[in-house]
Amino acid sequence: MKSPIFEADGNAVADVIVVGSGVVGAMIADQLAGQGYSVLILEAGLRIERGQAVENWRNMPFENRVGSDYQGLYPQAPNAPAPLYFPKNDYVGLSGPSGSSFQQGYLRAVGGTTWHWAASCWRHLPVDLRMKSAYGVGRDWPISYEELEPYYCRAEQEMGVSGPNDPALQSPVERSQPYPMDMVPWGYGDKRFAEIVNPYGYRSVPIPQGRSVKPWKERPACCGNNNCQPICPIGAMYSGINHVQSAERKGAQVIAEAVVYKIDTDDNNRVTAVHWYDAGKKSHRASGKAFVLACNSIETPRLLLLAANPRNPNGIANSSDQVGRNMMDHSGFHCTFLANEPIWTGRGPAQSSCLVGPRDGKFRSEYSANKMILNNISRVGPATQQALKLGLVGKELDDEIRRRAAYGVDLSISLEPLPDPANRLTLSPTRRDPLGLACPDIHYDVGDYVRRGAEAAHKQLEEIGRLFKAVEFDITTSLNANNHIMGGNIMGSNPNDSVVDGNCRTHDHANLWLPGGGAMPSASVVNSTLSMAALGLKAADAISQTLAKG
Repeated sequence: MKSPIFEADGNAVADVIVVGSGVVGAMIADQLAGQGYSVLILEAGLRIERGQAVENWRNMPFENRVGSDYQGLYPQAPNAPAPLYFPKNDYVGLSGPSGSSFQQGYLRAVGGTTWHWAASCWRHLPVDLRMKSAYGVGRDWPISYEELEPYYCRAEQEMGVSGPNDPALQSPVERSQPYPMDMVPWGYGDKRFAEIVNPYGYRSVPIPQGRSVKPWKERPACCGNNNCQPICPIGAMYSGINHVQSAERKGAQVIAEAVVYKIDTDDNNRVTAVHWYDAGKKSHRASGKAFVLACNSIETPRLLLLAANPRNPNGIANSSDQVGRNMMDHSGFHCTFLANEPIWTGRGPAQSSCLVGPRDGKFRSEYSANKMILNNISRVGPATQQALKLGLVGKELDDEIRRRAAYGVDLSISLEPLPDPANRLTLSPTRRDPLGLACPDIHYDVGDYVRRGAEAAHKQLEEIGRLFKAVEFDITTSLNANNHIMGGNIMGSNPNDSVVDGNCRTHDHANLWLPGGGAMPSASVVNSTLSMAALGLKAADAISQTLAKG
């Protein structure tokens, strides 16, 4: 076990410097620390204690709870703001035709945003990596699904994914290994919903989930608290904090409230050090042999642009002018209604089943694919709001809340964006964070590909509504963000139109890696976390091989 060296002035030296401690950075740190390398993790946010976060959630106002405030229970680092919903702030400046659809909400904390997530662990389809070749839109990856597939398997093992081992229930079916654990059992609502829609081609399948149906690597089995968002109270759900703690047991060290702002490069354009501000706004320096920026797809390109130096005047890793470009998210919307029979959602995890029939087809040459998740979060909160608006009191109010909670359906629809260089993150010329560093600005347009996909999804939902003889049927009109941030340091084989290669190593700097969602050239239509983790593990192997060569 090897640990970083700290000098008297607070500077540090390690074999590997990892900036960001979310699922990707933590997993890479754990892999390399386990191989005997000294690893230093620099995290801009605070260290979170699960028990305190659970207590904070219990004491949140009803308006925040029913409004899905998944950030307010987590304390914010004074020097490292994050984009918040409650109340909204202007840390990320949004513009463009769809700027409001890119209102992200993430955590800057040790362990990252997987402190609160649905734990969906989907793979891309093989064709998702060949969008340009197959459908004439978007971009192809510089690696194939076959190259990535072993890393999907490793990521599923690392995260303890429970998924369907019946091929008829898998999406995709191209797998070389079974899931570590079989699927999380469906509740009544998932079963009944599938029975009604599957005969019409919608194909409701189990969601692969980063939570356990049995104890897994010191995590307990899921007991169905239905509280995955904003926090699993017992720690059954996977979080990046699991790999942070594992890496620490192997000798890695984590410095919280360490905001990296500057990157040094030598005459060969190799990275030699990063500089960070501590909680007291004092600057320190960390030098190493290999460097990983795994901040997320907003914070990584922001840092690369902030760290411009004389050799790299347009930003680190930005000779292609692609840093900050091709920003993506699964913009989406909701469909809610009251069914003609009780569905009884709210038992078990937040999400367990998903309609993937519209996930692929020739139509993708013309418009976006979609997926439709049956939200399994308890409907008691929305039912209460709706019943109160009816002016009911006493037993009538109680009965109406129960009826609406039992019959209520909420479908979360995600759409597939295409990479567009015009969807771009830049540095604000006017807004600064508490350290005086430029805040990020993002110009965003979902594009006609997504708009046409939304129109197709609306028609599908209307048919689903008819199948349930739905009343109070509603489709939200504005597209919402889903916090699946991708792009910003896109992957490719040509250094002139990409930032990193197939191992997430930058074209410009031989010892700098930018793994995770920022590198993904296509979004598919499914949650991005497992693909991010797989890319992180692939990068970890490349880093290890590079270090072994000396």
